Amino acid sequence: MMIKNLAEGNALEGVRIGFALTGSHCTLGRAVREIIRLRDQGAQITPIISNSVKESDTKFGTAAGWREQIMAASGSHYIIDSIVSAEPLGPKALLDILVVAPCSGNTLAKLAMGATDSPALMAAKAHLRNLRPVVIAVSTNDGLGANFKNIGLLFNTKNIYFVPFYQDNPEMKPNSILADMEQIPETVLYAMEGKQIQPVLRQNEK
Repeated sequence: MMIKNLAEGNALEGVRIGFALTGSHCTLGRAVREIIRLRDQGAQITPIISNSVKESDTKFGTAAGWREQIMAASGSHYIIDSIVSAEPLGPKALLDILVVAPCSGNTLAKLAMGATDSPALMAAKAHLRNLRPVVIAVSTNDGLGANFKNIGLLFNTKNIYFVPFYQDNPEMKPNSILADMEQIPETVLYAMEGKQIQPVLRQNEK
């Protein structure tokens, strides 16, 4: 089947997308912008936040402030912010696809090991039980270090797809990698057809 073209508009009309944001607080703003772009393509967004996003005030913004921005961007009147509220995503088959963006190193490692101690991880577990796609937009300082093996495990896991990523600061942080968040909509389109967008490894041109 031919991949739809984003330039045509409404390429994701009616698609139910879960969008889980985890504790890479410095990239939350980029993720929120992509929620808006997904909605512009016709997607229906269900926002999900990890415990860190729910509870932490950082120099990048307060927990309450991020909640407000996420709700405004998604057009939703609620956010899934507990394990209990995330669990029904599976048995009720509420999503067509789940995006985890940003996916922190902590979430990445736990997802690879099958842990479910946050709303985002429970959403992924619940969604994967239906054999439906999960898109990961990684953002971690140890992606080429301690978490490298977990990236490999997830690359080899059925129904998991990666947003293309790059080394964001190879001189100062040689193990750090960051997804090109602007590629989320296109990655979603490919994942819905069971395909990994290529190339996955990108050169940082920003």
